[in-house]
Amino acid sequence: MNIIKIILIIYVLMIQLSGFTQDNKKSASNTFCNPLNLSYRFQPDLPSRREAADPTVISFKNNYILFASKSGGYWSSQELTDWNFVKSEGIPTEDYAPTAIVLNDTVYFLASSGTKCAIYKTNDPLSGKWSIAVDSLDIPVTDPAFFLDDDGRLYLYWGCSNRNPIYGVELNYKNNFSFIGEPRELIFSNSSSYGWEVPGDYNTIYKAKYWYSGTWVEGAWMNKINGIYYLQYAVPGTEFKSYADGLYTSNTPLGPFKLAENNPFSYKPEGFINGAGHSSTFQDKYGNYWHISTMSISVKHQFERRLGLFPAFVDKDGIFYTYTSFGDFPHIVPQKKMEGPDEYQPADMLLSYNKPVEVSSSLPEHPKGNITDENIREYWSAETGSKGEWVIVDLLNSCKVNSVQVNFAEEGCKLFSRSDSIYHQYLIEYSNDKKTWEKLVDKTINRTDIPHDYVELQASVNARYIRLTNYHVPDGKLAISGLRVFGKGNGKLPQNVSSFTALRDAADARHVTLTWHKSSDATGYNIRYGSKLNKLYLNYQVFNTDTLTINSLNKLEDYYFTI
Repeated sequence: MNIIKIILIIYVLMIQLSGFTQDNKKSASNTFCNPLNLSYRFQPDLPSRREAADPTVISFKNNYILFASKSGGYWSSQELTDWNFVKSEGIPTEDYAPTAIVLNDTVYFLASSGTKCAIYKTNDPLSGKWSIAVDSLDIPVTDPAFFLDDDGRLYLYWGCSNRNPIYGVELNYKNNFSFIGEPRELIFSNSSSYGWEVPGDYNTIYKAKYWYSGTWVEGAWMNKINGIYYLQYAVPGTEFKSYADGLYTSNTPLGPFKLAENNPFSYKPEGFINGAGHSSTFQDKYGNYWHISTMSISVKHQFERRLGLFPAFVDKDGIFYTYTSFGDFPHIVPQKKMEGPDEYQPADMLLSYNKPVEVSSSLPEHPKGNITDENIREYWSAETGSKGEWVIVDLLNSCKVNSVQVNFAEEGCKLFSRSDSIYHQYLIEYSNDKKTWEKLVDKTINRTDIPHDYVELQASVNARYIRLTNYHVPDGKLAISGLRVFGKGNGKLPQNVSSFTALRDAADARHVTLTWHKSSDATGYNIRYGSKLNKLYLNYQVFNTDTLTINSLNKLEDYYFTI
């Protein structure tokens, strides 16, 4: 095989933010910031930790309904920003990987099961009341996903294994959801060629080091757009930062399928929180596609996970891709049809990265620097959870602050369920001299669960110091993995990147190493790349470095890069 060449284009990615000024912010729920601020449930076993994963979103009677694994219920929203929890004991909310479909004004629900897969139905999902529609499918399935074609025919896709493929079959929903024909094997892993399928945070585990061996292929999802069937699947493992969705295409719902040109379809290996795998892709009321994904923490437990929401687009050539650039920064939810990523850019920039921190107290194993290091897997913990524990972040200069995100961690918690007593209360103040303080965010009487509380300010403030004071934690100690401050600084744009080079591994073309000269006034770098010059749909964001090795390439493809 010939060595694959890489052609480079170098420029500074300059985001035009004039369309996202404070005047354009309509309400406190106009923007959102990943991870989504959901009432993630504490799991019923040790260690005490939160979890939600494997999401499915459907649209039903002007509401979006969000189902996720092991959540004790589900959520509803009318605008994709504020989500309300719906408690339900009528469906198996303790099972993994739920899926749902709307058929004739009725919602049908199915989740993974190793023994029997019952299907449930409701005409009113907001009530939490369901009944059994079908006692059992023909065979048990794991990680199921319904797909209703535009000709009214219903299909089911499933698979969750390091040995078996993704399967598909047509269902007769008028006859107890019985199988029409035999299940088909649709796609298999090919990690020897596709770097994104190799396990590990950075796709570098080539030999088994875990209880399983090989790539974990799971989490199928199907969309049909302009006559093309897009089959999505998750690899290489939910606990990895590299957790991603791959993509195959076909002209028929059961194949044969071929690898899509743009892969991985959904990928977020760096930033504050990582991972964009085992997802569902749905349309909003304006026709925009959204990809809701599983994101990884995986510190206290392999399945310590959260959810993230990203836009997805189809270009004029039918290339389907998920846009994850600045994927954990605040974004405005559009109130119209988006034509492309240029209409979906950050509402604000990050001001708090690596800024100095003062705290009231600290555990040695969870130091204060973890508050601003942009790594959800590391957190600061105070010595207690008492009222009055505090944090001060020094932005070093007075900045225009538009929003804050408080990401609470669980240190010393012994919580194992949902409860009305699970909530945080805190006060955030701001100052420019650290003497006179003004109120910024008041959650001192909050009684709702807000583990990743994101607050968009009604009006901008100029501030250098941000102080959070604890009033109540649900259990354990006050712990924060990120007190993230967003807005606009007063500095100049960084200089253009110079001496940008790429070296592809001659022995294994799944790897490429990028290098450049650091800019002293740059916070970080966005690398965009793809297999065509005008289709740079993949994104890799890094902080404070001048080199990056990407191990997730398709060794059979050429690539173009920008920084």
